[in-house]
Amino acid sequence: MKADVLSARAVPLGGPRSMTVRRTLPQRARSLIGAWCFVDHYGPDDVAETGGMDVAPHPHTGLQTVSWLFTGEIEHRDSLGTHAFVRPGELNLMTGGHGISHTEVSTPHTTVLHGVQLWVALPDEHRHAARDFQHYTPPPVEVSGAEVRVFLGELAGTASPVRTFTPLLGAELVLQPHATTTLAVDTRFEHGLLVDQGRVTMAGTPLNPAELGYLAPGHDTLTLTNDTDTAARLILLGGTPFEEEIIMWWNFIGRSHEDIAQARSDWMTGTRFGEVKGYDGDPLPAPELPSVPLKPRGRVR
Repeated sequence: MKADVLSARAVPLGGPRSMTVRRTLPQRARSLIGAWCFVDHYGPDDVAETGGMDVAPHPHTGLQTVSWLFTGEIEHRDSLGTHAFVRPGELNLMTGGHGISHTEVSTPHTTVLHGVQLWVALPDEHRHAARDFQHYTPPPVEVSGAEVRVFLGELAGTASPVRTFTPLLGAELVLQPHATTTLAVDTRFEHGLLVDQGRVTMAGTPLNPAELGYLAPGHDTLTLTNDTDTAARLILLGGTPFEEEIIMWWNFIGRSHEDIAQARSDWMTGTRFGEVKGYDGDPLPAPELPSVPLKPRGRVR
């Protein structure tokens, strides 16, 4: 079985000097991979030209955010009172649940910003979970032809202690030049492979930088090949198919138009999401809701 190839679209974040990110999830061809529902890939971004990342206080519901950097540093503050830094090779996972707000700002000494921002949809029974923040630095694991850092789930004989609400996999792989590696994977999982740099083959399908390869459940191994003269860096995502339909609008995930409308109202009236302290600036206002009811969507079968 060959992999499906999902191409990215460019999306600006912020104002006239905004960073541009490459978004591969969600899109019309596929909404989810497991519970992974949002994949933004950015950089290497020259902060002197773009101004870097400066995202004012904004809310989240019904999801977890996963921040993973290759280069640079981001300062994180949230309404739990967390003040933390996102650094290369370190996982920051924030659970929005019933409601959280946070800021993300690249630090003054950052010159190049490069990484991924990922979202995980929470299942209905946990989508109102308490807000939470977890930090984890996964050790590098050497396998044939590659180095693996597992930040969520299990792979290559190592497991992350970070809690998720559905079975998930998240890992960074660096595949050496002209190397092939075969990894044992969970047959229940569907998988997505995001290429950060290099060109690799997944299940016989070539993938270029910024492309996301998708492989349906049913495989107990995953073979990756790098035919180039330089190392390839990849983000491997996986999970059991997420069977629930969701509505994802702005920074909220719900199950109905009314869920989203209530979350928007709560944000605009200053309730539910708490206060982020230590950021010099106003919160982001929510956009206007569309004139027609928002409709749920599920994964593509």
